[in-house]
Amino acid sequence: MGKSEDWQDIKYREVFEDETRVLDRRLKHDSTCKIEDLEATLRNLYIMEGADQEGRGSLQDTVLAARIAAYEQFITQWKASNVK
Repeated sequence: MGKSEDWQDIKYREVFEDETRVLDRRLKHDSTCKIEDLEATLRNLYIMEGADQEGRGSLQDTVLAARIAAYEQFITQWKASNVK
């Protein structure tokens, strides 16, 4: 992997971890938070991902990809933890 890609991996991990922490905190401290709320946010993130007509650039693409991955993983884990 070249140095030009290293920053993307670092940024991706940073955003993914930050977003996951925010979601954890929200779940613990917001009793009104429902999985449907997070799924709605994820749908909006998918829309943002597809609405790249002008070109965001690699930084914003990396940030958006990390946020989407964090939401996907968080929702999947939340659903799995609530299976009886």
